[in-house]
Amino acid sequence: MTVWNPGADAPLTLWRAEASGDPEADLLAGVDLLRRVREGASPATLRIYRPDPTLAFGQRDVRLPGFDAAVAAARAAGFAPVVRKAGGRAAAYHRGTLIVDHVEPAGEAMVGHQERFRVLGELYAGALRSLGVDAAVGELPGEYCPGEFSVHGKPGPGSAASAPVKLVGTAQRVVAGAWLFASVFVVRDSAPVRGVLRDVYAAMGLPFDSSTAGAVEDLVPGVAVDDVEAALLKAYAGLTALSAA
Repeated sequence: MTVWNPGADAPLTLWRAEASGDPEADLLAGVDLLRRVREGASPATLRIYRPDPTLAFGQRDVRLPGFDAAVAAARAAGFAPVVRKAGGRAAAYHRGTLIVDHVEPAGEAMVGHQERFRVLGELYAGALRSLGVDAAVGELPGEYCPGEFSVHGKPGPGSAASAPVKLVGTAQRVVAGAWLFASVFVVRDSAPVRGVLRDVYAAMGLPFDSSTAGAVEDLVPGVAVDDVEAALLKAYAGLTALSAA
């Protein structure tokens, strides 16, 4: 498949991973999975896990004069600094977030690159809407790791947030024969994420409006990571078969 044609090929294998205590190894596990899927050693896979506190820098961040200061700021806040191979600018996550790696084989993986952002972004927004979040796909001005297909949520009655907040960041890595669509769902405890991003972006001299960084629970109080995981898997199961690893 090239874009994502659910149900057209083999089912997605669900791999519930555990944080290893080594954030860099956990990040690289997604890249290794991409290699195995490309080589036919692993099937199409949906890998999900709850990470240890991590500040994932993009490749372009490394070249900025303030990168070393940003790394120090991340460490000072208790977030392990790593550099990812997919995605744009710095993103932060911790145990109150959910990492989703969707990996598929594809003969022409670059075909449909942008369409995958649209299709999977809408799938993720729909999963959040099923939990009562007023979620939509689109970039918020001033958001961290800005992207056209980020998923954001709007505040409603009882919300802790006063303005729309980014809830899901998405990134994609494409190699000959396969693609990896990596996403971070921020579900709970947004304050540490917001704080470390403020410090890191300031160190690198990059624009960032901290009011755009939030979590699902800021919009719908009481939502847990388990709830988001269940809603996400239900959304996937509505389109394609899921089989346990």
